[in-house]
Amino acid sequence: MTWFARKRRTEFAFELLLAIFLTLVFILIAVPMWRVIMMSVTPLNYRSESTFGLLIPPWDWSGEAFRQLLTHSAFTHATMISVIITVGGTAVNLLLTIPLAYVLSVRTLPGRALITGFILFTFLFNPGLVPTYLVVQKLGLINTLPAVVLPTAISVYNTLVMKSFFEGLPEEIMEAARIDGANELQILTRIVMPLSKPIILTVGMFYAVAHWNEFFSAILYLNDAQLTPLPVLLRNILNAANFNEYVEANAFSSASIESMKAASVLLAMLPMVLLYPWIQRHFTKGTLIGGVKG
Repeated sequence: MTWFARKRRTEFAFELLLAIFLTLVFILIAVPMWRVIMMSVTPLNYRSESTFGLLIPPWDWSGEAFRQLLTHSAFTHATMISVIITVGGTAVNLLLTIPLAYVLSVRTLPGRALITGFILFTFLFNPGLVPTYLVVQKLGLINTLPAVVLPTAISVYNTLVMKSFFEGLPEEIMEAARIDGANELQILTRIVMPLSKPIILTVGMFYAVAHWNEFFSAILYLNDAQLTPLPVLLRNILNAANFNEYVEANAFSSASIESMKAASVLLAMLPMVLLYPWIQRHFTKGTLIGGVKG
């Protein structure tokens, strides 16, 4: 057997194993997702069927679980709170992360290694829940939306990924701008940021998903029912002791609790699922370039 033939056989075996592995991964992802979708549209009279949550004819689908959630009086308000937290929080995150990452990427910055070391220290040694809560309390942020955003305003990991991306940009362009009299703020806003759309969208996506799914911080800092975000509301709908406080009295006569749980999962994930394809073409590029340089 020639070397070329052995190489072809090795490549074929590798590609076959890779295809099998990816197929298994797809099954592990697709089957639970399919079950959640089917459970969300399952009518009440299918609860005792052996195919419950797995296979239901389209003509038997029911949207009652979605109707019960979407017609809930606080659902729209909680969704708006989550949108405000997500949009505002992501804006604050990027407003702080981009300048910090750019400053750390400037090789001539005095004390650059020391500053980076301090930032890494905060990443490796988290102060813990109690000190963070006391700081938020002393600042008077309890029961305000900034309490959910500001404690995690800068992610060290995202900062380092963005810093690595900035370091990969051509230094000659920035040097030419400095020679022409541009200051660092002008270089950042007019040169670096337009060239860094992939990493900005990628990091922005990381921040947005984290804010949209914000649950623990909202429970910890927001005691006002008017500030309840969507994930917390859905949790209250499904787990509160007095269920009828959140759902219409006839909810269980038209939709099962399993269907409502599945519908709540889909409603919570839908905005991010719709957003991801829009930035997917930038996502891989931003992650790979930032990661490889790091």
